[in-house]
Amino acid sequence: MDKLIIKGSADLRGEISVKGSKNSALPIMVSSLLSKDTLKLKNIPKLVDIENMSKLLRNYGATIKSNRDNIEINCKKITNKDADYDIVRKMRASILILGPLLSRFGNAKISLPGGCAIGTRPIDIHLDGLKKLGANCKV
Repeated sequence: MDKLIIKGSADLRGEISVKGSKNSALPIMVSSLLSKDTLKLKNIPKLVDIENMSKLLRNYGATIKSNRDNIEINCKKITNKDADYDIVRKMRASILILGPLLSRFGNAKISLPGGCAIGTRPIDIHLDGLKKLGANCKV
């Protein structure tokens, strides 16, 4: 087994800046669909998945403004309830859209997501959760 052994007698001191987490930011971005107020997020990483989630939310009618690592999302005027397959196929996190859309509109439709280079990662846990909350899911 590989190890990393560090020896030293100096006290550790200083400060670091912790970058935002993609896996935390994506579900929070999707949660903006549950509100008609503006959601202001800080410390959002600049990554392709964040850009794709922004495109997906815009596809639904969200207004998004970004500046450096800050994003403002307003979902007051959601007009579309169908996701664009070209966006959904690029990231597995697009499945997170289902819950908020179902809550807001009573129904939702999305293509099966893609975006996972490490192999098959099923979405059954998401569907099982929605079923336990009373949704009828069809694949």
